[in-house]
Amino acid sequence: MEATVTTANNEEKTWGGGDIQPLGASYGKMMMWFFIVSDALTFSGFLAAYGFSRFKFIETWPLADEVFTHFPFMHGVSAPMYYVALMTFILIFSSVTMVLAVDAGHQLKKTKVAIYMFLTIIGGIIFVGSQAWEWKNFIKGEYGAVETKGGSLLQFVDKEGKRVALEEFAVKLPEQRVALTRAEGKWFMEDAESTPTYSVAEIQAGFKAHPDLLIRTENLTAKKKKTVLTRAESESRLNDAKYVVEGANLTRNEYGSKLFADFFFFITGFHGFHVFSGIIINIIIFFNVLLGTYEKRRSYEMVEKVGLYWHFVDLVWVFVFTVFYLV
Repeated sequence: MEATVTTANNEEKTWGGGDIQPLGASYGKMMMWFFIVSDALTFSGFLAAYGFSRFKFIETWPLADEVFTHFPFMHGVSAPMYYVALMTFILIFSSVTMVLAVDAGHQLKKTKVAIYMFLTIIGGIIFVGSQAWEWKNFIKGEYGAVETKGGSLLQFVDKEGKRVALEEFAVKLPEQRVALTRAEGKWFMEDAESTPTYSVAEIQAGFKAHPDLLIRTENLTAKKKKTVLTRAESESRLNDAKYVVEGANLTRNEYGSKLFADFFFFITGFHGFHVFSGIIINIIIFFNVLLGTYEKRRSYEMVEKVGLYWHFVDLVWVFVFTVFYLV
């Protein structure tokens, strides 16, 4: 049946699509579905680009089990994928509470809607906070590496193949300060935070002083393991070192291919923005529920519409989680 809005001057149809509504949905829900489909195509394009890039550079692509190993309050303990799995569980559970909120809305139970909406908001906040914490660790790095003049990445391991951090063997050499002449002066100097903790010379000196250290390249073997060089090969490759890499950014990445960091920041950041937006919308709907706005309307359709968006965000994360962390 056509819905109409009557004003003093005219009568305007709000649907305008005849007696049959597509899928029996209201105009608001149809518009939400249109947005979800268009946004799904956007995420599909991003993930497809990631997939093509990964398989093009599969030999140097970072191993997720070696990148995402942190867990809150467990410094120094390797817990590969544990916290990411916990984040995923929390987000999926928030989708369950959203389902319960929608169901309570159908039954016009204001109190239950408010409780389940509140739990959904808390789950979203925990997820976004966890994602920010994951970013912090990814940017900061844990072990450090060296980049050669040709762009190859060199990581350091002991004889058992266990990663060794730069701070465990690098030596501090006396700083050599150079007085800049007027011609060599710069208006803007590099940010001190972007300067590596150690220089290439300090890494090379520390490596020579520890004969039990070896170098591991970013190239994968047939067994999906990083290639470990002999001591002689390690010393030879280290002579080509040009940069010290600590953590990851849009320029360099201590974990492997630079593209991995680019895609990680862009895709997870884009998804995180969606979750953050969903939290803000949920908070607005939550306060409207408390004020009795939908109780007066005798309809909680707004809760159902924001629920569609929240379920979409959860589903997208399942694909992002699969692509970045599991495959």
